[in-house]
Amino acid sequence: MLKKIAHKLTRKPKIVMLVAVVFLILSIFGSIATRINYDILTYLPPDLDSAKGEKLLEEPFHSAATTMLIVEGMPPEYTNSLLKQIEQVPGVSSAVWISNLTGIQLPKEFLSENIRDMFYSENSTMMIVQYKMAGASQETMSAIEQVRRLCNEKCFLAGFSVLIKDTKELVDQELPFYVSLAVVLSLAVMALTMESWVLPLAFMLSIGMAILYNFGTNIFLGQISYITEAIAAVLQLGVTMDYSIFLYHRYEEERHNYEDPRDAMAVSIEAAFTSLLSSSLTTIAGFLALCFMRLLLGRDIGIVMAKGVLLGITTVVVVLPAILLLLDGPIRKYTHRTFIPSLDRANRFVVQHSKAFLVLSVLLFIPAVYAQNHTQLYYKLDRALPRDLPSIVATNKLKKDYNMASTHFIVMENGLPHDKMMKLIKELEQVDGIESVVAYDKFASNAIPDFFLPQDLLEIFKKDGMQIMMLNSHYESASDQVAKQVESLNAILKSYDPNAYMTGEAVLTKDLIDTASVDFRVTNYISIAAILLIVALTFRSLSVPFLLVAAIELAIFINQGIPYFTDTVIPFINPTIIGCVQLGATVDYAILMTTRFREELQSGKERKEAILTAAGASDASIITSALVLFCSTLGVGLISKIEIISGICMMLARGSIISALVILFLLPALLMVCEPLLAKTSLNWRNPKIKKAGAASEAAASASH
Repeated sequence: MLKKIAHKLTRKPKIVMLVAVVFLILSIFGSIATRINYDILTYLPPDLDSAKGEKLLEEPFHSAATTMLIVEGMPPEYTNSLLKQIEQVPGVSSAVWISNLTGIQLPKEFLSENIRDMFYSENSTMMIVQYKMAGASQETMSAIEQVRRLCNEKCFLAGFSVLIKDTKELVDQELPFYVSLAVVLSLAVMALTMESWVLPLAFMLSIGMAILYNFGTNIFLGQISYITEAIAAVLQLGVTMDYSIFLYHRYEEERHNYEDPRDAMAVSIEAAFTSLLSSSLTTIAGFLALCFMRLLLGRDIGIVMAKGVLLGITTVVVVLPAILLLLDGPIRKYTHRTFIPSLDRANRFVVQHSKAFLVLSVLLFIPAVYAQNHTQLYYKLDRALPRDLPSIVATNKLKKDYNMASTHFIVMENGLPHDKMMKLIKELEQVDGIESVVAYDKFASNAIPDFFLPQDLLEIFKKDGMQIMMLNSHYESASDQVAKQVESLNAILKSYDPNAYMTGEAVLTKDLIDTASVDFRVTNYISIAAILLIVALTFRSLSVPFLLVAAIELAIFINQGIPYFTDTVIPFINPTIIGCVQLGATVDYAILMTTRFREELQSGKERKEAILTAAGASDASIITSALVLFCSTLGVGLISKIEIISGICMMLARGSIISALVILFLLPALLMVCEPLLAKTSLNWRNPKIKKAGAASEAAASASH
């Protein structure tokens, strides 16, 4: 079946390209129609109380997104006029200022202290603006844009929704630049490490189409996160380039056996398909491990990238052969020598001192594991953004002028009598770090019926048998103080209403911290277990998978431990993603060398000769592969001002080089010393008559030629 398909694909390369272009056009439309989600907090598990509270803020209160507008040095008439204009903006549900409560005729000196401190600072006043839809929705983004247009230069709009909008604009601005840089740097590496000037362009065309297919099919997911959007293209480029190189190497071998290039390509496709699929399983397993995170961001990245790898293989098998056949002439015409240095002397040195390098490998684990376990993480999402963003400037002003570092929301039943509500409010106000509590009962009393108070005020705080309160805190999100504060507030709240919910950025971030700490361990264990199983089946061995995974885990520990030695605090999501992706993407380096080592043993060579041959044959492929992954992610790391994105990509770039160094200089020693154990715990380790253990091993061995 596969033989017939391969034969048909190679007979009509132009038709294949025409069909590929049609799918490409459809993918472009699909990519444009896919929604991008810029709010990481929406990826929290929906069963958390904070997530349920956020849903209630959205419906029925239409207050899921709340911003604070600071107006500095302007007369009350300006602020009142601005409020009326903001209330008319589509997407705004309400705007609350002093004029809603007492009017602007009453001097602020005559206001109660609670109200005055809430709405005024020394030289400014604050307005609360709430929106109908969720904070990351397009409707809210448009409303924030219109509110900003209404304001003059003395107005500052703060809040998590504003932060999301600024993040969106920054990503949209940066994305074309770092994708372009990734392409240019990857082309440069391939031009230096391959024998043809045209071949890198052919590979890049094929992978570019696979990336667009991946982005186009994201429409079936409905939406993807902005982090996935930012890293998916460069990551897919980095981890799937190997498949193109392998198919081409196989094609070059078959060209010597067939007069017609199309026949050679058909045989290459047939021989490569199963091998490519098997070789990609480790990478796919690494990405799919992310799907087991409770934080649904992991599932978002995992599904998109696993799909990207599968589409990458499909494109290599179906589209790349057509491209190579159509460009066969120019590929062979414009050739040059490669610029990969020989590592023969280094390989001999490593093998001669294999026991010393084995000891070095073990010793490196100690500081690497310690440093990795002591690397500091941060969870405060605005810390990952540039300090000069308008939303960050406004947030800092809010902290300084109003002592509001974070805002909590309480959603509860509207059944408690006024006296009990006032008692609850007083208890909440006495919790350490609470600056103020904004609640309906603070403006009402037993003596004043609801209909005497402004209707606007009633609609803001009470709807459908529910009511909301807003608590302003001195403490910043993701701090230890705010975590203790939230626990204290929750304990008080539940004693009055067991069905009440607390939510808001700080509460959601606390849940994010609790969720992420579990996710890190779970995804690491799953990715390691899955890859151990795949390698065990590939080599039919009990010991080989542990040796190879240990080598890559050493590289991962070193990579994740470097921030400890440089005294750098990194975003919380980075270790989880790096642990899975670096393992899945770079364990192929180890499989490649080990496969060749086994083949040389099966051909009758002694251990020393076999490992020297295997290392020498694998060096070029490992170096090329690592450099492509390095360059594709380096561009994002250098350009992006969003630290979550730049941090992930810089660690992936660094990890590709560290993994390559470990495999090039430590794995040969490990294989040399451990070979007797490998032979005893593996099926047919040295037997040349037995069929190779698994198509993935064959793929890796062929790729090294």
